[in-house]
Amino acid sequence: MEHIVTVQEAVTAFEPWMEPTDAELDAIEAEMPVIRAEMELLDAQIIVIGRTPCELDERRIRRARRRVLAAHRDHVNGRSGRTGGAA
Repeated sequence: MEHIVTVQEAVTAFEPWMEPTDAELDAIEAEMPVIRAEMELLDAQIIVIGRTPCELDERRIRRARRRVLAAHRDHVNGRSGRTGGAA
């Protein structure tokens, strides 16, 4: 009987190239308002999955959609996460 041995390194072995770079972390941080707004929209949509949405649910979903659009606009225009400044 032969023994089967793996020649591969452990899957969880630490490799420095597997970690996100500072630039990638900065990009994620800049996109966080968009991510939060999309999560809010998803939460509002999940609430009404098993039922007919009432007027309050419809308003909540509409507001969440507007926040997503505003967050995307701000992110594309380079204003995400910043307050104040020239208009």
